[in-house]
Amino acid sequence: MIDSHELRRRDGYLNKLIGFQDTEPVKVITGIRRCGKSSLLKLMVQHLKDIGIQPEQIIEMNFESFDFRGMSADDIYRYVKERIVLGKRMYLFFDELQRIEAWEDAINAFRVDFDCDIYVTGSNAYLLSSEYSTYLSGRCVELKMLPLSFREFLDFHGFEVRETQSALGGRRKQVFDKNGERYELREVFDAYMRFGGMPGIADVGLEQEKALSLLDGIYSTVVIRDILEREKRRGQKQITDPTLLRKIILFLADNIGSSVSIASIGNTLVNEGLLDDGKHKGAPSAHTVQAYVNALLESYFFYEIKRFDIKGKAYLRTLGKYYIVDIGLRNYLLGFRNRDSGHAIENVVYFELLRRGYDVAIGKIGNAEVDFIATTADEKKYIQVTESMMSEDVRKRELAPLQSIRDNYEKIVLSLEQGLDASYDGIKSENLIDWLLSE
Repeated sequence: MIDSHELRRRDGYLNKLIGFQDTEPVKVITGIRRCGKSSLLKLMVQHLKDIGIQPEQIIEMNFESFDFRGMSADDIYRYVKERIVLGKRMYLFFDELQRIEAWEDAINAFRVDFDCDIYVTGSNAYLLSSEYSTYLSGRCVELKMLPLSFREFLDFHGFEVRETQSALGGRRKQVFDKNGERYELREVFDAYMRFGGMPGIADVGLEQEKALSLLDGIYSTVVIRDILEREKRRGQKQITDPTLLRKIILFLADNIGSSVSIASIGNTLVNEGLLDDGKHKGAPSAHTVQAYVNALLESYFFYEIKRFDIKGKAYLRTLGKYYIVDIGLRNYLLGFRNRDSGHAIENVVYFELLRRGYDVAIGKIGNAEVDFIATTADEKKYIQVTESMMSEDVRKRELAPLQSIRDNYEKIVLSLEQGLDASYDGIKSENLIDWLLSE
C-alpha cells in the first residue's frame, strides 16, 4: 500500500509541464476531481526546488483549503503581492481556482504587474470558457489530465512486469508485486477494469469496500460541488434536480460506447419508469437534458465522441457516443460485476488514445462503423476493439469496416484474445494489454 503522503511521479504530465516552464502562457491543468492535478502541482514545485529555485520564490494557494476559504479575487491579489520578492522571478500555483469569483482578474493582474510563471488547476471546463479565453487573449495553455493509464496503475500499485521463461521454452509477461508474489498479466488487468485508475485507490488498496468509499466521495464531490453548487453560484436555474441528474448519469454510464441522442435520454428514462417518483410529469425536455449532459461534460465526468464520415470527410451531427472518465466510477455506479465488457474495454482504449495525444472520432463507412479514428498532425490510425478474435464470425464482423476503407493509413484490431494471426490482409491484430503497455 502506498502512503497517502507519498507523491508518485507521472512523468508524461510532469515533462509536458516542465516543457512550458518560464514561458508566457498561464499553464492550466484540467481534469476530473481527484485525478492527480494537485499532486502534479506539488511535483512541479519539487522540480523547481531541485533546480535551485528558492522556496520564497514559490507561492502556493489551494482553494480547497480552509486557509483560503471565502477569498475574493482582490484578496488573492493582496495575498500574493505581499509575498512577492523584488528582483526575483516568482512561481505562482493556484489549485482549484474555479471556486473564486472573477479569478481571471487576479491572474491577468499578476501577468501584468509581476515577473512570474503561473500554474492553475481546475475541475471544470468552465475554467476555460470563452469568456476567460477572450479575457487572456489566448495567453494560456491547457494540459488535460486523466486518471491512471494501465501502465501507471501498475506503477502506483507497486507492480512490475517481467518477462519469464515458460515450461515450453517460450517467453511470457508476468506481474510481480513488492513482496515477490507472481500474477498473470490478465489478472492485474482485470483488477484495473474493476477498480479503475483513480490515483487514490492506490492509497486504500485493491479492496472493494475501501474503493467504493473513495469512489463515492469522488462522485459526491463532482455532482454536488462541481455541478449543483456551481450552478447556484453562476445563478443558473437549469441544474436543480439531483434525482434527474443522477438518472442521466446512470443512463450514460450504462450506455457507454452506444449511440445516444439527447432526445432519446428523457424518453428512455420515462419509458423505463426511472422517473416514477411522484415529482416528474412526462419526459424532461431535450433542452433540459442537454443542459444536464453539458454539466457532466464540463465536469469531465463524461466525454463525448463525434462521428466522422470517412468517405465524405466530414463530422456528422447525429448520434454521438459518451464514455465515462474512469471505469471504476462506472462500476461504483452500476455495481461491481462483469457487465458489457466489450464497451468497457472500448472505454479504456478511448482514453488511452487521448492520453497519447490523438484526436479521436467514430468512423462511419457506409452502413458500417469503425470504433475509433485516431489522428495527430502527421498520423492517422483506424482502430477496432473487441474482446476476442478467436471466432471466425467475430473476425469477419470486426475486419469488414476496416477492409472497406481504401486509404493506406494503419488499421488495427485490438483484442484480449488475439487469435492465431498477427495480421489479416495488412490489418494488424494486437493484444490489447500489450498495446496498453507499449508506450
